[in-house]
Amino acid sequence: MEELKKLISKDETKNIELKKSTGELREGMHTACAFLNSDGGVLVFGVTPSLSIVGQIVSESTRRDIAQALAGIEPAVTPVIEYVDIPDKDNHQVIVLRFNPWVYGNDPYTFHGRPYYRLESVTKAMPRDMFDARIRINMPHKYSWEMRVAEGYSIKDLDVSTIRGVVRLGVEEKRIPVGSLNESIKVILKKWNLLDGDNLRNAAVFLFSKRFSYDYEIRMARFRGTDKNYFIDNQQAHGNFFELLDAGMSFFFKHLSLSGEIKGFKREEHLDVPATALREALINALCHRDYDIYQCSIGIAIYDDRIEIESPGLLPRELTPKTIKRSHKSYPRNEIVATVLYQITYLEKWGSGIKRIMDACKAEGSPQPFWSEEGGYTVVTFPMNKLNGRIVTPNEPQNERQNEHQNEPQKRALTIESLIAENESISINAIAERLNAARITVRRDLKKLGYAWEGASKNGRWVKKEPTSTNS
Repeated sequence: MEELKKLISKDETKNIELKKSTGELREGMHTACAFLNSDGGVLVFGVTPSLSIVGQIVSESTRRDIAQALAGIEPAVTPVIEYVDIPDKDNHQVIVLRFNPWVYGNDPYTFHGRPYYRLESVTKAMPRDMFDARIRINMPHKYSWEMRVAEGYSIKDLDVSTIRGVVRLGVEEKRIPVGSLNESIKVILKKWNLLDGDNLRNAAVFLFSKRFSYDYEIRMARFRGTDKNYFIDNQQAHGNFFELLDAGMSFFFKHLSLSGEIKGFKREEHLDVPATALREALINALCHRDYDIYQCSIGIAIYDDRIEIESPGLLPRELTPKTIKRSHKSYPRNEIVATVLYQITYLEKWGSGIKRIMDACKAEGSPQPFWSEEGGYTVVTFPMNKLNGRIVTPNEPQNERQNEHQNEPQKRALTIESLIAENESISINAIAERLNAARITVRRDLKKLGYAWEGASKNGRWVKKEPTSTNS
């Protein structure tokens, strides 16, 4: 009883819902479904809106009604159910049901076919975009970007020499059978699940295409000083995975100091930040980015005091910028790509990439990197004590803030999409505040993204329609 009093002392919250009795069982199940699709929660029957603990008589019929109501939730759930006796009311009990949070990658929950989610202390019908996104996450074999057919591409558009080369590498490292050296390209692609019948999947094009495309890009800039006011070098590279990786590493070697030391009979080369750590971080960015987010790209930014590698898409739900440094399982967003890269030794499984990055920095005495989520991007930052062996003093501007301005609309669009997915009724003022932008800018971005307001000013919601093309 004391635990119950403490639980309800803060009234209803995002994780607590109070009902007077099981007469509100159906409404309670809407909230139960919302808890399961959000961060979990506790549903209590037997507490009035004024927080009076009244309880109810719990009969076998009551228990059957609860079980039958729970059966309306799919996938099936078995919450912890507790019956708390009320000392001064004979035969009266409070019913407490505890629900676990949604696990990233699982089916969204529904109650009698409808999904719900929790927004603060309010239970709401889940927006279609959020529901579809969770379905795609749960059924990557059917809906993911990498599984979809690459329209307009065929095997003749792939770089056969690259495919043969990486197969040979996988054979040498004993991750691919020796017999694969003599197999046809089509058979190799089928074994890697890169074909849908005779059609190439997006994963095949990303890994091995030799055709120029704007779909796969890296932005690279060397900024003077510690902000984006002025840059010394500004480049873009397009191509398949291997071409982008080579372009990114070449940019690092171009702008970072290369030093060497003699160990025994061998000279070891070192960058200001270990090349192995940068390469691992760039491979992770290329492999795990969210390719469903269009008009965005991976970015490399070198400042006087740090290097940042940003990749569209947030971390998996199971990880945060703080916990990612701990030992964790692997949560590949693009599993086919990750599997191919593992077999050709470009990637390791079991979530060990982060540890290898940190170990490489530690071995060479470099500061430890850290991860963050900014404007819909996952960013890994490598602090630097020095650049090219010295502290660089900001110089005269060599260009305007062009690169920063080019990237701002993309980041605003990602943040707007995320905010509306969380709250389809969010106001323009609230969006503007989160973006630190003007209302007119937010209105223009919403229009470009295809969002229109439907319903009354206070009880309406944002609905996505066809994006509006504009040069304004």
